[in-house]
Amino acid sequence: MARLRESPEVKRLTDHFRAHVAKAQTAADLVSDRRLLEVALGAFGLKADLNARAFVQKVLEGGTLRPDSLANRLADKRYAALALEFGYGDLGARTGLPGFAERIIARYERQVFQEAVGERDGAMRLALNLAPALADLAERTGNANAQWYSVIASAPLREVFQTAFGFPASFATIDLDRQLAGYKARAAAMGAKAPTDFADPALQDRLLRLYFLRSGAQQAATSPVLALLRQGG
Repeated sequence: MARLRESPEVKRLTDHFRAHVAKAQTAADLVSDRRLLEVALGAFGLKADLNARAFVQKVLEGGTLRPDSLANRLADKRYAALALEFGYGDLGARTGLPGFAERIIARYERQVFQEAVGERDGAMRLALNLAPALADLAERTGNANAQWYSVIASAPLREVFQTAFGFPASFATIDLDRQLAGYKARAAAMGAKAPTDFADPALQDRLLRLYFLRSGAQQAATSPVLALLRQGG
C-alpha cells in the first residue's frame, strides 16, 4: 500500500483530488475534471464508466433521497453509494466537508490495491472488498431483509456470502424469497441476523475462513492474512 500511494500515477491523481475536489460544487463540475472523476469513480470500483460522463452526472444529480432516483433504480448499488457520498442531488455537495477528500482518497487507494491483488488472486480481492462493502450497506439501510436483498444484488458480496455459507452456484437462480430464507438461516447459525453484523471482527473472521476454504484458497485462510484484512477494513 505504501508503494502504491507513492507510485507516480496514483500520487498524481490523489494530489489533484486533494487540491481541487472542494471546488467541485456540482456534479457537472466533477465530471468535467477527468482526474477528479477518475478518483471518484475508482473509489467505488466504477472506473469503467470514466467516459460515460453524462450518465454519471445524471446519477449524481438524482441523489438517493427519492426512491425513484436513478441511483436507487440501478441494480448495481455502487452507484447509490457514490451518489450518497458526494451528496449533489440530496442536500448539496459534501466535497468541501472536513475529511471528505482524505476519505475518498483512502477508498480509492484501497480499491486500486484490491484490483492489483485481484489480478493474482480473485478470492483475496473479494475478501478485501468485504469490509468497505458492509460499511456502505450499513450507511444505506438498517433493515435486515433489505440488506440481504442488497447482498443478493451485489455480485462481489453475493459471491463471498454464498460461498462461505456453502450454497452452490445454482442457489443464485432460485426464487428470491427462498434465497433470503437460506441466507438468514445460515447467518443465524453463526449468530448473525443481518449482513452488517459481519462487520464484527470475530464474525468476519469466521465468514472469511469459510469463504477461503470453500473457494479452494486454503492457503489464504491463515491468521496473519485475516489480521491484515481486519486492519485494512
